[in-house]
Amino acid sequence: MAIAFLPSLGVILIMQAWRLEPVQAIWANVRMLGQLLAVGYVLTFIFETENPWIVAGVVSVMMAAAAWIALRPLETRTSRKYVMALGAIGSAGLVMLALVTQLALELPRWFEPRFVVPIAGMIFANAMNTVSLAAERFESEAGKGASYIDARNTAMTAALIPQINALLAVGLVSLPGMMTGQILSGVEPLVAVRYQVVVMCMIFGSSGLAAAAYLVAAQEVAGQEKHTP
Repeated sequence: MAIAFLPSLGVILIMQAWRLEPVQAIWANVRMLGQLLAVGYVLTFIFETENPWIVAGVVSVMMAAAAWIALRPLETRTSRKYVMALGAIGSAGLVMLALVTQLALELPRWFEPRFVVPIAGMIFANAMNTVSLAAERFESEAGKGASYIDARNTAMTAALIPQINALLAVGLVSLPGMMTGQILSGVEPLVAVRYQVVVMCMIFGSSGLAAAAYLVAAQEVAGQEKHTP
């Protein structure tokens, strides 16, 4: 792990030399390390649980944290925006989670922690990033005087760039982690491909729907603010 941190240290030194305030990057790396070490112990307990309410609680914490982090790039973070982000990420994410775990996969138990928790993590993390990009770009465009439609369309296009790039690059530029892990564990490549297709569609669908939901809510908020004396 120490060797893996060397490139990160290089980036931090560059940020310091360019006077870009590397404190946030240092804190993010320290927090990442602490969170992953802690979650390793927590997941050991969660994966062995027989209680679906524990799994539901974990998923709820994921949604709440994702909504909070999604607002990080915004200049002003209000409770209303948090509710918007939580509603967008939660609604799109839960629908996609139910679709994949209950219909696409055949689970031993409907709440099987070893499947539900990691899949929920992938869904909410990607929805979080897309909502974050959409929210930041929407406010930037609206601040320049753009109409709601123009700001919405620009924000949606920008927010989906990483997801669309990922779809275009998979198999040509990158072999995603899930597919690579399955192949290394001995799974047939075509079987691994089928799982990866499900994951890519799951991520793109939940991310796009979450961004769209947030931008629709932003229209309602903008309309209310416009008519407020």
